[in-house]
Amino acid sequence: MYLITRWFGTFLYDENGIKEKILFPKNIKSISSKMLLIKNGEILSEEKKISRSIKDLIVNEKRLNELGKYNPNDSFFKKFEINSDEFGFSNDLLQKATMIVTEKKMEEELSSEDLQIIHMINILDDFIQISNLLSERLENWSLISAPKEKILPLKNTISTINLETKSLEKQIENEMEKIAPNITNLVGSLISARLISLSGGIKNLAMLPSSTIQVLGAEKALFRFKKEGGKPPKHGVIFQHAYINKSNKNVRGKIARTFAAKISIAAKADAFTKRDISEDLKKNLECRIKKIKNE
Repeated sequence: MYLITRWFGTFLYDENGIKEKILFPKNIKSISSKMLLIKNGEILSEEKKISRSIKDLIVNEKRLNELGKYNPNDSFFKKFEINSDEFGFSNDLLQKATMIVTEKKMEEELSSEDLQIIHMINILDDFIQISNLLSERLENWSLISAPKEKILPLKNTISTINLETKSLEKQIENEMEKIAPNITNLVGSLISARLISLSGGIKNLAMLPSSTIQVLGAEKALFRFKKEGGKPPKHGVIFQHAYINKSNKNVRGKIARTFAAKISIAAKADAFTKRDISEDLKKNLECRIKKIKNE
């Protein structure tokens, strides 16, 4: 027996055709909610109900492998077509439901926690850049013995930006402890936030090879190496961590590789398993770094 789900219903087939079906309600709200559940990899209640007493069930979607044997290459799935209009479901209904699904997915992406972190770290960098620029202006202005009342507005602006910078850093720290506790405990909130920003999200970071994580933030140097030759960069933003920048130059490359490998494991835990393995990772990392330094 074969289980096939389309946007308008779920069907049980055998070699002779449809044996049982459950059609979804013919309204946009219901159809779009079913489509969203499917997109999110969830099993529909209708699918559970229709397959409850079926043995040797074969499915063609990975999300349904709890209900039956996942075999998308079975030739049966290429034989039969299920047309929505045969069951009274119009293409207009599909188009309207698809628009709702697209809007919902966009809202989810725009409100995702790691996307908020990306915006926060970008704003933090803007604050730092503006503060540095204004501080340089203030220093140059002060050299010509300007009256205090003229300099005061600039001083107050710099002070306000610095206060907001510290406040934003604290917000990032609090958010990172919630959404990426493993990476945060391993490398600190700001470095981990920058890694997430550079990779475009926690899941993206988790999917990167450790060799790429190692040089995130050193893209310009990497491009220059590929174009002009010379020495490739050994580390990117992770250089900001004391494990690397306070070590001797001759071992920084090895430490960076080891560090990146642990960050990769931490990112996978934060993105997928949600298990807190940070303490074990940290102990293992510190032990490995000690060995590298004593080699």
